[in-house]
Amino acid sequence: MNPLKAYCAALAPGIKQTGRPEEEPAEINLIAGKLKMIFRDGALRYISAGHNELIRMIYAAVRGKNWITVKPLISDEKFDIKSDSLRIKYTSRYISEEIDFTAWFEVEGNQDNSLSLSMNGIANRTFLKNRIGFCILHPIENYAGIHCNIEHSDGSSEQSFFPEEINPHQIFRDIRSMNWQVNKVNCRIDLEGEVFETEDQRNWTDASFKTYSTPLSEPYPALIREGTRICQKVKFRAECPGDIKENRPDSTVIELLPEKYFRIPCFGICQSDRSAPLNKSEIKTLRPLRFDHYRIDLHLFGINWQVKAEEACKESYDLNYPVEFALFVDDNAQEQITNFIRWYAVKKSPVSSILLFHKSSPSTPDRIAREVIPLLKRILPGIKIGTGTSANFAQLNRNRPGDTGNDLICYSIHPQEHASDNLTLLENLKAQEYTVSSARRFSGNKGILISPVTLQRRFNANNSLIELPWSGPGIPPQIDSRLMSLFGACWTAGSLKYLCESGSDSITFHYTTGERGIIQGDSDSRWPEQFPSVKGMVFPVYYVFRYLLDHKDFHIIESVSSKPLKIDSLSLASGNQLRMILVNFTHRDESVRLDFCSGSLKIRSLNTDNFCEAASNYKWTGKDSERIIKSRDRFKLEPYSINFIEGYLKH
Repeated sequence: MNPLKAYCAALAPGIKQTGRPEEEPAEINLIAGKLKMIFRDGALRYISAGHNELIRMIYAAVRGKNWITVKPLISDEKFDIKSDSLRIKYTSRYISEEIDFTAWFEVEGNQDNSLSLSMNGIANRTFLKNRIGFCILHPIENYAGIHCNIEHSDGSSEQSFFPEEINPHQIFRDIRSMNWQVNKVNCRIDLEGEVFETEDQRNWTDASFKTYSTPLSEPYPALIREGTRICQKVKFRAECPGDIKENRPDSTVIELLPEKYFRIPCFGICQSDRSAPLNKSEIKTLRPLRFDHYRIDLHLFGINWQVKAEEACKESYDLNYPVEFALFVDDNAQEQITNFIRWYAVKKSPVSSILLFHKSSPSTPDRIAREVIPLLKRILPGIKIGTGTSANFAQLNRNRPGDTGNDLICYSIHPQEHASDNLTLLENLKAQEYTVSSARRFSGNKGILISPVTLQRRFNANNSLIELPWSGPGIPPQIDSRLMSLFGACWTAGSLKYLCESGSDSITFHYTTGERGIIQGDSDSRWPEQFPSVKGMVFPVYYVFRYLLDHKDFHIIESVSSKPLKIDSLSLASGNQLRMILVNFTHRDESVRLDFCSGSLKIRSLNTDNFCEAASNYKWTGKDSERIIKSRDRFKLEPYSINFIEGYLKH
């Protein structure tokens, strides 16, 4: 066995699956009357009555002066769990470089479909905070468009609604209680200890509305002195009809909606953040993927940007990927764009598009766009130019571009603005689709370009609007080891599904090589303890793109999973030919049925059994593990598996 294959084979199953060696957090199933939920990591999740998800999650958050969420250390858990009620007590300590806060929690659930959560906390030292307290997440699917009655702190009430389009600002303010109805289930929340408000988290591609304290109208960060006590309470009550239907724990069913189909968008990839250029071996591995473009970030306000541009254009030529130039300017934009045009007039690399950003503005200022777009179109008359943000959809939604001669509006996506656990990353996949549909409503018929999509946040838009070089100790915060894992490939397939089904025009994903790449490349990991890869490794996400880009002549068909947090699919068709990427997001075997196929299905699976084969040879096909099943049969998907399926649609 060659050394690379031996290393990959020796990786622990947990690293193969999730990219992180720790085990999945324990889940406890709970019942309070007709309410069902799970308790996980100090949070109540998926509070449901029958088929109706009423609350996505109730949890406590401590966020520092830069909006970084501090992960709690949970201890002293005590459980009193009965068939229709519950009592839980636990302690959480929140420690970071600046923060030290301890809170004692009590959770109570009763037979009358009520829940009560209380927090009694104390600051162990003086620190600055932006938020401390309970957060309630309301799922978008059951909430968008429904009415909600808000009772304010002065006793007055207001009839409002959860918006369908993504609201750029707070949707409810000064909340003491909330009343609403979801599919005949009447719900009420009462809040104590702070003033709460609600925001639309789809702005950051979270699939929820969030009710939280403290209001953003209050000055922040706020000084919390040592010994300060913070106490809050949340009470939730549901009135359920007597005939409410219970969920059945059956297999997942995937349905196709053949009347809803989309062309495959343009796909791109980013230049690696490593200082060394791509070598011949890396080019040989990447070139066959046939990406539509290669994103190159150029800070035109800096020095020596031409050196990076020359190197990147050579890589673009070797890869045979046209360039997507992301040009960052400051207030001297006209001079900087003129310098770029002079450089490009000599180089003349093939270009797919140009994105125009301002280094310190949340979205491209219209006045700058109007100044420089005509200059760019003079030398590149057929190239589409995008304006918007290199940050989150929130920055675009709050600073919408005008009609400046731009052809595209653009923004980036990542799933970890508020939380980083696997479940949250999966819950937030659907929200990527919401951003595209909302952007279309104010785009003025311009194209929607998303660049880039990454697993981890590239920069904190609360502090900077461009990515700056990392100079701190340890692994940079932009890196998430799950990218090299089967889970990272599953998440990427899910992101591709929702963005393709939304009708996006162009999407750029991840990077070429390194710890943010789809392959490790010919250099070992710079942080082997946290990112346990070695040179030559091919990450599972590579094969997701290879399969999709091999079928560019197909079109996307919308698919619906009955359990999208467990199994989901990206489906393509050409005539009656069907191709699917079917993924199991969980750490368990899952059963699935496809009821839209005829004849037999051919399945090749990338899973924990052949992870080392695929990771050590970019020519891996999975043919050795190929299986044939009848289309009407249920079949098993291995944990965190990526399944490539070929078959035929029913007539």
